[in-house]
Amino acid sequence: MTTEHAQGSQENAGHTRRRFLTGAGGAAGALALWPAVPASAAATGNRVAVLGGGVSGLSAAHELAERGYAVTVYEYYDILGGKARSMDVPGTAADGRRPLPGEHGFRFFPGFYRNLPDTMRRIPFPGNPGGVRGNLRKATEELFSRAADRADLHVPLRRATTPPAPGDITPTWIRDQILAALDLAGRLPAHEAAYYADRLLVHITSCDARREDQWEKTSWWDFIRAEEMSEEYQRLLGIGQTRNLVATRAEVASTRTVGRVIIEALILWGLLGQGLDGPDADIDRVLNAPTSEAWIDPWETHLRAQGVEFVTGTQVKEVVYEGGKVTGVRVAARDGGQERVVTADHYVSALPVEHARVTWGPALRAADPQLARCDALQTDWMTGVMFYLRTPTPVVHGHINCVDSPWAVTGIGQAQFWDGRDFSRDYGDGQAHDCLSAIISEWDKPGILYGKTAKECTRDEIVAELWAQLKDGLNDSGKTVLTDEDRLGWFMDPAVTGLGGPDPQNREQLLIHPTGTLYNRPTARTAVPNFFLAGDYVRTDVDLATMEGANESARRAVNALLDADNSDAERCEIVELYRPPEMEPLKRIDELRYKLGLPNTFDLG
Repeated sequence: MTTEHAQGSQENAGHTRRRFLTGAGGAAGALALWPAVPASAAATGNRVAVLGGGVSGLSAAHELAERGYAVTVYEYYDILGGKARSMDVPGTAADGRRPLPGEHGFRFFPGFYRNLPDTMRRIPFPGNPGGVRGNLRKATEELFSRAADRADLHVPLRRATTPPAPGDITPTWIRDQILAALDLAGRLPAHEAAYYADRLLVHITSCDARREDQWEKTSWWDFIRAEEMSEEYQRLLGIGQTRNLVATRAEVASTRTVGRVIIEALILWGLLGQGLDGPDADIDRVLNAPTSEAWIDPWETHLRAQGVEFVTGTQVKEVVYEGGKVTGVRVAARDGGQERVVTADHYVSALPVEHARVTWGPALRAADPQLARCDALQTDWMTGVMFYLRTPTPVVHGHINCVDSPWAVTGIGQAQFWDGRDFSRDYGDGQAHDCLSAIISEWDKPGILYGKTAKECTRDEIVAELWAQLKDGLNDSGKTVLTDEDRLGWFMDPAVTGLGGPDPQNREQLLIHPTGTLYNRPTARTAVPNFFLAGDYVRTDVDLATMEGANESARRAVNALLDADNSDAERCEIVELYRPPEMEPLKRIDELRYKLGLPNTFDLG
């Protein structure tokens, strides 16, 4: 690999393993590549077309194949996994090693994920009795890294060794736990910490109706009154809890979503060891290898063994609706070539919302008005850069949150978690010993080097700016963690194109959650009897653009399909977020107060 070479291009958006035939003779080649439907499946009406091979599409295919359906997955890229996939960095393999691994961004499996880990358990992996779930490793702390004039904050992420006993979880006890956790910050004024704890009590004891109305319409920024508080409060409890995790701004993010998922499920109940994925789970988990090696490739192998067919390099153009149902899907080779309509008995659209909604024509939208409401859903950029380093540089045994960075930078040292692998021995040409994966969540604010937003910068400028913001956060307190001499090269997701020009584009954006988003999220079941939706934009209990939401939505789509098919197959289990039973009486009181137009009991303004 050439030092400081910008690895990746649009042409290498997917590492080609199965090339879709186009060009001269392309029509015949395309016809030959569409998988034949088994006669038995065609006779029983059990053919399903899954549109999209990301986490939601693969999850749907997995559940359907286990129930005897003949599934064909149509995927835009040449490899599977969507935003979760790994990408080989072109031209970096040498002496029998694998190419350097690149990704859209680091993968993160919080302990409150329970549906996705259940699927992972059912994906065989050599040597792992628990399947690919056995490839998850615990991250034990998070670093809130500050600019040079502020002390860093190390937060341990270990679940409580002694979970609360029945009856322990009272409002007073919860408030004390929150204040104890905030005391770690040390620099928050006492009255601000007390106010924040009280606001969390309000949310924890709010009934569902209040959450789905009042708090869905209230931004997290306003809910915690960040505008009236110190800069420390704003950065740690406002921006730091939203923008860096789900690419949405605290100023506009729905309180229902932030409060329920990030604050309650991820942090509060996670620290207390409640509602996690089994007794060995912890708050923060990552994979022990590049994502495709540890998860996606074994998943594909397993699904193929189950009879699932994959047609890659394929763009979905239109879902065809006639006579009260979907009659086919118009597709074409991604790089051009003849279009064709493929047919099945049932159709699961598992494309990201920004790509799914352009495939829904006027007739289909008229058949189910919730499809048109998806046009109001918003997406934003949250994309990573992999820095390859000459020396191992773990920084911290978990995630890095550069709190003061204008581009809301987060990161993680990858190699420290890849047990059983030696980075320099297994990847690249032997020079790289670590990969620091960093993500830019804020693409619309000026940086510290060029005074330009990330979208205005060229790729080289983005890399220089991102590196400068990482050093600004990590090279302080008398230590130097990152040096320019140690940086060997980098890779950026090739889905981002046109940087530095008039029209930058990102094909792989992330759903964000401004106030009111809930009302525009569709259900997995549509009004069209053979058409179903899966994806992290679909309404789920987890209510967040995550891999867990993608998996849960797929389970809901499959259950809706089974109902429509009058199938006697067992329905997919759906595990919802933890709801402490001790809070239910207080929520019932709040339900009455909400009906009477009164504030929550703990809402003192």
